[in-house]
Amino acid sequence: MHRIVIAGALALACATAPALAADNPQQTRMADCNKQAGDRKGDDRKAFMSQCLSGKPKMTQQERMKHCNAEAGDRKGDERKAFMSQCLKNPG
Repeated sequence: MHRIVIAGALALACATAPALAADNPQQTRMADCNKQAGDRKGDDRKAFMSQCLSGKPKMTQQERMKHCNAEAGDRKGDERKAFMSQCLKNPG
């Protein structure tokens, strides 16, 4: 009985080895994102993985504020306020 189990495990390992060796960019990205996700769970992990796998870097709130300030240029008053509001809503 033990020989059958060992033989089955060995056969399975040999059958999956070529698939594991054939890494492609998507598999590599998935592995990297899984490492970066760490111990996140549930919706937080789903959102992180989706963003990570899309390949688009997500700006932090501070980075978005800096970007929007630069884009606002010399706008003043209500025009600047409206622009900043719209810019900061953009999840870039």
